[in-house]
Amino acid sequence: MRLGIMAARGISILGLLALALAAAGLYAVMSFVVQLRAREIGIRIALGADRGNVLRMVLGEAGVLILTGAAIGLFGAFVVAKLEESEFHGIAGLDLFTFALSTAVLTGAMLLASALPALRASRVDPVTVLRNE
Repeated sequence: MRLGIMAARGISILGLLALALAAAGLYAVMSFVVQLRAREIGIRIALGADRGNVLRMVLGEAGVLILTGAAIGLFGAFVVAKLEESEFHGIAGLDLFTFALSTAVLTGAMLLASALPALRASRVDPVTVLRNE
């Protein structure tokens, strides 16, 4: 029985590590995508868009990604949890708290991953961005 508890703790630690890596990956991808769009954002600012418009645009697009990813991820987690319940007797695979916490952490990471690069991009001088291209 002691071995089972140690294995469960080890798997929990690996799950937390995977969650942290996923959050870091989301940040890196969103930073890269916003950096690729620096020229577009510079043009929008040059044409009169204010910082709020740029932030709403980037966060709105990130919101669509967040909702899509959360829906797909929660569906996949639900399927795996049901398979786990059927294969391993005595294990409750459907843990709503864990699902909600994971979704909240990744949603927060995605919002930060979108907001920080968007803030950085909205502060640049449009002339400098367009001159570098």
